Amino acid sequence: MATSTKHHLTNEHLRLPVTDKDLPRHIVNGYMRYDHFKKYSEGGSAILEQCLDKNLGRTVLMKRLHPHLQEQETERKRFLREARVTALIQHPGTVPVYEISRDNQGAIYFTMKKVEGENMREILLGIVARDPYYREKYPLKALVEILVQVGQAVAFAHTRGVIHRDLKPANILVGGFGEVMILDWGLAKVWNAEDTEHGEIPEQDHISLELTRAGNRCGTPLYMSPEQASGKTDKVDVRSDIYSLGSILYEVLTHENLVWGTNKEDVLEKIRDMDPVHPRKRAPQLNIPFELDSICMKAIQRDPAKRYQNLMDMVDDLKAYLLHETVKAHPYTPWQRFVNWEQRHTMLTVGLGSALLGILISVVFQLIIL
Repeated sequence: MATSTKHHLTNEHLRLPVTDKDLPRHIVNGYMRYDHFKKYSEGGSAILEQCLDKNLGRTVLMKRLHPHLQEQETERKRFLREARVTALIQHPGTVPVYEISRDNQGAIYFTMKKVEGENMREILLGIVARDPYYREKYPLKALVEILVQVGQAVAFAHTRGVIHRDLKPANILVGGFGEVMILDWGLAKVWNAEDTEHGEIPEQDHISLELTRAGNRCGTPLYMSPEQASGKTDKVDVRSDIYSLGSILYEVLTHENLVWGTNKEDVLEKIRDMDPVHPRKRAPQLNIPFELDSICMKAIQRDPAKRYQNLMDMVDDLKAYLLHETVKAHPYTPWQRFVNWEQRHTMLTVGLGSALLGILISVVFQLIIL
């Protein structure tokens, strides 16, 4: 999908024959309102098709489970939860859901906005591969700004009692106009008022693994938290999403995954037992800012009690870094505090310097005359 935003815009122009078309007296709703189906993408459990909503004249995406999974209770439950959670969050950082229903064969589907752009996995791989397009378009500051938007959207979900549980670069879409959207809420954990387990969707059998190749490096990274890797679903809370976002930040800073391994068991063991290495120590050649190193390390502590306890606290620290303000997670030296102050007050510093230089020149001139 990277080429879709590299060289041209993909948004369709609006046309009068579409916007001013009369509405038939007998309206067709449900599955029959869609036409011109075209395969868009396919995953392990579902297929996405691009289709035309004839009533509104717009192109949408329709998502359906693969036929062999439609009668599996766990898959169907996860599918319905993804549709409803995405629809109910209603945040600029989530994809708008339009309809949930059944097709002419009785299979469940839901339709949503067709979003375009590049996912963060593509962006990071492009940066590591030294692709000039990605390196120029996505400097460190831009990537941090993306993570701020991700954090704000997920923090909003937390206020609604929803934990994403599957934050990873492939689930972060960056549009051509700076919009950022969080995809795939199928593994979301939703607050249960009865606090029972009957509503919980099994997670351990759907651990999200990705195979990444960058140069000679080959690994199977996971962005899940230690408590998820241990299978302790009752211990998973908002701090698991904080860990996952910290793991993504780690990759942004070091161009390497926080954990890697040759198989799933190897990865899970490292997540559970291995203490994280500071990003600055892992990749000293990248001159990683001290503040971002501290933010990242606070987010990826194995002990949830040592992490940020609220995702907005992490977001606030990321924003503070961008604004050259005090990052709460970082223990500043006096010199670092001065540099931060100077960067925040550049115009004042320049003005004072110019004024002092003017006074000095005036004094020297007077001495020369005398």
